[in-house]
Amino acid sequence: MKRMLRSNEELANYLILREPLFQSMITANEEVEVELSDNYFESLVSAIVGQQLSNKVVEILWKRVVLLLDEKVTPERVIETDEEDLRRVGISYGKIGYIKNLSRAVLEQSLNLSGFDEMDDETIIQQLTAVKGIGRWTAEMFLIFSLGRADVFSVGDGGLQRSVQKMYRLEECPDKKELLKISSNWSPYRTYASLYLWKSLD
Repeated sequence: MKRMLRSNEELANYLILREPLFQSMITANEEVEVELSDNYFESLVSAIVGQQLSNKVVEILWKRVVLLLDEKVTPERVIETDEEDLRRVGISYGKIGYIKNLSRAVLEQSLNLSGFDEMDDETIIQQLTAVKGIGRWTAEMFLIFSLGRADVFSVGDGGLQRSVQKMYRLEECPDKKELLKISSNWSPYRTYASLYLWKSLD
């Protein structure tokens, strides 16, 4: 059975109560949902590959990577794949280094992905960002789209910055400090607030 992160009427009403400006977004989109990924390693590799790229480009690149790895996105397969082969499918040398760093960390057990379900959000972020090539944004996206954590708001996400600017009709995108202050009002459902905010940009 697929794991889903799905909004419901109770949490939608909570967000509207804390911030009435969510009303129009929620009315327009009603229920938002995300299918969660059970393959944590593959999710992280995909996130690294997709850093600073559009969704369309990421989709093309990811298909090439999966094909190159014979549909086996595992630490072992990544390590044994030649850098030049990864470069030929469009992955930069920097990102090749990052996904190999991740692979080594998993194989050497300095990063225990299977233990993440029992850890709190900040501990997971600290462990992931200790791997060169994984920043806080990537770790936060992992918390949302793989672990399905309910109270994550990535102040470094450009889409969320633009959406909050649009919602409050601000002249400029709010800085991280301001975003943290604004989003704290939506806890413990900041992930769902994020999903509605992203959806509003479509």
